[in-house]
This record gives sequence, structure tokens and C-alpha cells, in this order.
Amino acid sequence: MGSLAMSSVGGASFSACSPTGDIERLPVERGSYHVPVMADEIVALLGSLDGVVVDATLGGGGHSALLLAVNPTLRIIGIDRDPEARAQAAQTLAPFAGRFMIAAATFAEIADVVRDNAAWIDGAPIVGVLMDLGVSSHQLDEGERGFSFRADAPLDMRMDPTSGVTAAEYLATADVHEFIRLLRANGEDRFAGAIARSVITAQPTTTDELSAAVARAVPMAARRKGHVATRVFQALRIAVNDEMGQLEEGLTGALNVLAPQGVLSVISYHSGEDRFVKSTFAHWATGGCTCPYALGCVCGAVALVTVDRASAALATATEISSNPRARSARLRVARKVSA
Repeated sequence: MGSLAMSSVGGASFSACSPTGDIERLPVERGSYHVPVMADEIVALLGSLDGVVVDATLGGGGHSALLLAVNPTLRIIGIDRDPEARAQAAQTLAPFAGRFMIAAATFAEIADVVRDNAAWIDGAPIVGVLMDLGVSSHQLDEGERGFSFRADAPLDMRMDPTSGVTAAEYLATADVHEFIRLLRANGEDRFAGAIARSVITAQPTTTDELSAAVARAVPMAARRKGHVATRVFQALRIAVNDEMGQLEEGLTGALNVLAPQGVLSVISYHSGEDRFVKSTFAHWATGGCTCPYALGCVCGAVALVTVDRASAALATATEISSNPRARSARLRVARKVSA
């Protein structure tokens, strides 16, 4: 195990590998595919556990490589629906052959993945689950995937480019009122109606066409700092990949597969995702009890988890300065109560 030091994140203290020490020397190529966000905190939470950790959003394997490097007894099940991510992760994790396996699935299918790989798990407890939500920096940088307005490309946005409808196909059949609700749910309030009507009328098939349709609907004087279509791209990506539905199923699946005292850690980057994780953890922590606080619980509800802290942990200023994507990261942690 590497030497551990205490670090403070968003008001919470974690025993974490020093960001200028052990983690910098671990076998993950930062910047080659995707820089793992809040790596110190994840290593502190999961790196000393004894059993199997499910990296439910494997990506390029960055978090998993760090965990495998600091703990020679740990094993990892990695899940990802993106074939490019799985291929990259296989390369990143190659030095740890025999201690990891990779499943082509979504994190909503975590319970199925664990069940189908029972022989590989061989009775070991699932001691941790990591979910690092959203799109990876590599997916954003790969212009042809259509996730970003930074390059003109077909309007795709699918995490798994081999299945499902593209963003262009989604817009071709979307009801304008449905699209307005989607935009508002993702923070695009004031001009949601105008943007929805402009986009549905334009029927964009490329990222540039989508950006132009959004720009036509938003007056120059009312534009926020940053790209005018940022929230529209985000909303479409979430809808195309059913990210909120996946999250609901994935959280439930994670709780079900965890052993007692197992750790569920979720990093989110979008306020809607973070609110859902927070409310889910709070519901589990009370067992669904709705009794008046002053009277105490009389309904017999049983807590399913304990929550590490009420507010989310945030990335350090040092990490944000080297990896701006970490600025919006929110980490929440729950621990399964013993049966």
C-alpha cells in the first residue's frame, strides 16, 4: 500500500494518497484517454478494501488502475457500454492481468453482471461500487462522436455507438413540449421554449446545425458566459443515453450487490444527477420512514445505508487547477448497513 495522508475535500476529511506522491507514480497515463477525477478520494475510500470492487463506469480504466496498484489483493469488475472505452481500459489494466474483468454492459445492469460472473468472483464479497457519471473527456474530445460543439460532426451522442437512436433521430421524432421539459430539467429555463421550437424546426443532423439552431433562439445580450448550446448538448446526451433512468436502476443494483458495510461512491457532474443521488441516499438512510421527526419512527422502517455526510465532497483547488473538469464534480458516499 502507498503512504497515506489526510486531505480535506469540501469540508470532509479523507485518508488519501498524496496527489504529489504515490498516485502520480501509479500506472495510469493521465491525459492519454481520461484523467480520473477525485482520484485521491476514491483511493482513500476503496483502495484498502478486501474483496471485489465494481467500477460501474470503467471508462479508460483510470480509477481502477489506481485501486489495483495500491492494493495487491483487490480485484475489479469493470462495466462500460462504450467499446472504445473497454478497449482502452484493457490496455490500461493489462499489468494487473488476472485481477480484473471487463463487462460490456451499462451500470444499470450491475446486478446481472455480478450474477453472470459469479465463477470469477468465487465467493468474494462485493466491498465497493464506484459510479463516475456523465461523459468522459475522451468522448468529448472525439469529435466524430457528436458529444461536443467543439467540432462539426454527425449528431450522434450515443455512449454505445452500436445501438439505440442517435441525437438526430431523437430530435426527428421529439414533441416540442417534451423537448421543452427536457431543457428545463437540465437548467435551460428562460429560453427553453424558443430553443425547442428552433431546434425542432431546424431538424439538425450535425453538431454545427444544432449549435446554430440554438444560437438563433437566444438573443446575444442574454447569452451566458460560455457556449450558448452547452446545456442543450448536455440535455440531449442525457436523454439519448437514458442517463437518469440508468442511474436509478444502477443505484438500486449497486445496493443489492454490495456486501454489508460495502461502500457505494458516486461522482456526479450535473445538478440533477447529484440531487437524485442525494435524495436516494437519504431515502435509504431512513428506510423510507416518513414519521414526524418529533415523534420518532413508529412505522418500523429499517435503514439500508449510512451516509458519510449530508453535503457532497468537492475536488480540491489543486486538482481543479490541473483538471478543470473536476470543478463540477460532486462525490457522495453511502455504506450498506449490516443485515
